Amino acid sequence: MLRKITPHQLRIGMHIHEVPGSWLSHPFWRASFKLADEKQLAQLRAAVSHVVIDTQKGLDVAAAEGQTTFLDDVELNDVAGEDCAEVVVDQGAGLVTSGVPLPVQPKPASFQDEVLRASRIVAQSRTAMQSMFQDVRLGKAVDAEHCLPLVDDITQSVSRNPGAIVSLARLKTSDDYTYMHSVAVCALMVSLARQLKLDDADTREAGLAGLVHDLGKALMPPEVLNKPGALTREEFAIMKSHPEAGHRMLVEGRGVGPVPLDVCLHHHEKVNGKGYPHGLAGDEISLFAKMGAVCDVYDAITSNRPYKAGWDPSESVQKMAQWAKDGHFDERIFQAFVKSVGIYPTGSLVKLKSGRLAIVVEQGETSLLRPVVKVFYSTKASEPLVPQLLDLSQSSDDIVSREQPAAWGFKNLDELWMPPEAK
Repeated sequence: MLRKITPHQLRIGMHIHEVPGSWLSHPFWRASFKLADEKQLAQLRAAVSHVVIDTQKGLDVAAAEGQTTFLDDVELNDVAGEDCAEVVVDQGAGLVTSGVPLPVQPKPASFQDEVLRASRIVAQSRTAMQSMFQDVRLGKAVDAEHCLPLVDDITQSVSRNPGAIVSLARLKTSDDYTYMHSVAVCALMVSLARQLKLDDADTREAGLAGLVHDLGKALMPPEVLNKPGALTREEFAIMKSHPEAGHRMLVEGRGVGPVPLDVCLHHHEKVNGKGYPHGLAGDEISLFAKMGAVCDVYDAITSNRPYKAGWDPSESVQKMAQWAKDGHFDERIFQAFVKSVGIYPTGSLVKLKSGRLAIVVEQGETSLLRPVVKVFYSTKASEPLVPQLLDLSQSSDDIVSREQPAAWGFKNLDELWMPPEAK
């Protein structure tokens, strides 16, 4: 039975079914766990006003206390928080269960405001994913329900401003690529789902699929996974086994629906039939797996890896457009993806008609061709300029070309669009 209790009623050995509020407001990214030590007990008592326990999985409240509370309709938002899961109450049985997310639409935010919030989500999600991958390596069963608060926070951020968390999640070191790639693909999948006008439930499933799509890599040999050079044929064969390894883990776990299972298994399939593990082609590949293929590749090629530096976002979109024509991606899905990240994604280096170089800061509201940029260099004078924001939708200046940062010798261009507080 599920019971709502106050923090002072907590004791070690109880099974926490749900911690109220956003996971950013407390240190428990996993919503369901057994209370194991005094440190956890103290953290819970300091962070929340109540919790929901499952008495079938852990200790119950001492009978003498007699203060256990059943839930009624007026307490629905208190259990899960206004932005979290809907709570369904069976008053006859006194049960509380988590349901479908509430259709809460957050207010839009500017890129600069949202990137600060998004930076906190990214920082905490790094810890969450490290823990999840470590659990997989230790042979623990995957419980995808633990991921849902993280997916919900990423979805809320994308809803406020789609470019902020997508751009931040791209910035990762080669050391934490394996963990943060999952977070980045989650954000990209949510953004793409919104562009495709999928409903809230499908968008959530797409985000969860992005978060768990590469869990099979946790079982790959580290010397192969992190090899700083080209893989041998044998090593590549090992790496190609990660979708099936991840799929097996998710099947053996709990809380994973058909969409994340499908994306985990088939995000390396290509519409021309030349992908793996099953060589599916065309309509044999689901919508969500096609989405996963695009999002996975974009983050992979724009990120720093042990064996190469990431490509410029705009250059990456250009290369992927050719791959789509060659049958790597579904072209309709790819076009929607471009609309979701921009023809010139945040962080792209561009040259303007005026001869100035600029970094793309934010997508324009009226045209993909006219983003907000930060001008910082004069090619005519061959000297830096005082950085200045320029909204091309309100300017006579235009983008005339994409530029490669390496060709100009520029490093750390991301510092031009990222607020200092978000670094």
